[in-house]
Amino acid sequence: MDKSTVLRYKGYGNTPSLFKPHDLSGFEFFEINSSSDFLYDNTEFVNQRLGKLVEEFVFYDLKRDSSVTWVAENLQIQNERRTIGELDALYYLNKQLIHLEIVYKFYLYDTLETYNTPLAYWIGPNRKDTLLYKLEKLKNKQFPLLYKTKTQQQLANYNLNIEAFTQQTCFKAQLYLPYKNTMSSIAPLNENCISGFYISFQDMSIFEHLEFYIPEKLDWLIEPHIQVEWHSYNSAKKLIKTHIKANRSPLVWLKYNNSKFDKCFITFW
Repeated sequence: MDKSTVLRYKGYGNTPSLFKPHDLSGFEFFEINSSSDFLYDNTEFVNQRLGKLVEEFVFYDLKRDSSVTWVAENLQIQNERRTIGELDALYYLNKQLIHLEIVYKFYLYDTLETYNTPLAYWIGPNRKDTLLYKLEKLKNKQFPLLYKTKTQQQLANYNLNIEAFTQQTCFKAQLYLPYKNTMSSIAPLNENCISGFYISFQDMSIFEHLEFYIPEKLDWLIEPHIQVEWHSYNSAKKLIKTHIKANRSPLVWLKYNNSKFDKCFITFW
């Protein structure tokens, strides 16, 4: 197994749940037990999209649990020839039927806008994704899918009682605060999810004395380490600028010395 896969799996395993089990009304959050350094040598993970790769990691951990009896994964629900949705995972935990939806996100605390609720401040690095949008999608689309007529028709082959399901979310996230911001609380979110900070591209010159590494998207899971190809500030700025021009905010690693690193988003906004 290649080193990148091991490091990605370990980074996923070390990422905490964004919520505690009963922190948010209307949701039941599930914190998976991951042996973050345990992978069988013959294990293969094939997905090249970060969200789907994390799903594979979750499936792997669940299937190693002796109390889990697997039913189905990534079950696409069809209406004639059109896919109307997908159920991430169906399984028994002991004798309890579980429908699990899996989420892994990167959110930044927005300071450009004012919102009516604390959860609304958490947005994706490119300002196209929000925590509230994801929660609403789970509540109003992904979980109700289980009870659609077409879903019940497809699940008839599994001999499952739809009403017996408990619906849960495995919601892992990395949170990033504005540079030099010291927030007293991010409740009801898990403070252990704070993974670094962000700074605007126009202000990044304050790091001109540091070295940079710009990981590919799948490697956003990985915790910074020394054994990568580090760039000088000027070299990194040129690479980062191509992302900024495309209205993308890349994640970078900052190297202070051989044992001190930070994770940081450089934003276009």
